[in-house]
Amino acid sequence: MMKKSILGIKFKSINYDEVVQSVILWAKQKEIRQIFAANVHMVMTAYDDPEFQNIVNDADIVTSDGMPLVWALRLKGFHDQERVYGPTLMLKVLEAASKEQIPVGFYGGKPEVLESLITKMKDRFPSLHVAYSFSPPFRALTAGEDQEISSQILASGVRILFVGLGCPKQERWIAEHKETINSVMLGVGAAFDFHAGTIHQAPSWMQKLGLEWFFRLTQEPARLWKRYVFTNPRFIFLLIRELFMEKMG
Repeated sequence: MMKKSILGIKFKSINYDEVVQSVILWAKQKEIRQIFAANVHMVMTAYDDPEFQNIVNDADIVTSDGMPLVWALRLKGFHDQERVYGPTLMLKVLEAASKEQIPVGFYGGKPEVLESLITKMKDRFPSLHVAYSFSPPFRALTAGEDQEISSQILASGVRILFVGLGCPKQERWIAEHKETINSVMLGVGAAFDFHAGTIHQAPSWMQKLGLEWFFRLTQEPARLWKRYVFTNPRFIFLLIRELFMEKMG
């Protein structure tokens, strides 16, 4: 399938149904796969870090999580490109996994967030089989701890593992464990907090207009102001330059 590059990150033209179908198929076949939901922050992090760019491009699927990326892909020739938003994708995969009785797991988030998330997801999908969940400490794990966690995930029988550590930590974690954890792993960012109800999502009209960043900034200004004040203008400038260079041939 043809790919288009945005500042070095390669995207396929793909929609929710295609991603969900791939995840379920891979899970049933007990394959190890990586799926990342890319937004402007991820693209710019990868632009500044070639090693991280390789990690992202090594994933089996990279979705266009943010509307600016959707618009960029449409300008580059994927005229029917849709947004494949991590939190929404997570719900769609959970629904399909519930119907197919595929065991899922959650790695990341604070203990209270994880507890609320699992309760709400089981209420929403009564047949959902949550085989594993773990809230890692806010520090680097020792080699022994990491090995023990990997062993626990394998022993649980999880076939789809949602990882909510934030970018770029979750993508690095997934890449580091692609040889040891036999699951389809999805990096879903703030989806744990959104679905647990600890952080509010932007209204759909703001998401469609590409203003979700502004809504999130008002929710978490101390944590996010640097990302949006410096990252977004750089992205716009670099993307315009890239589009111009491509047009010039």
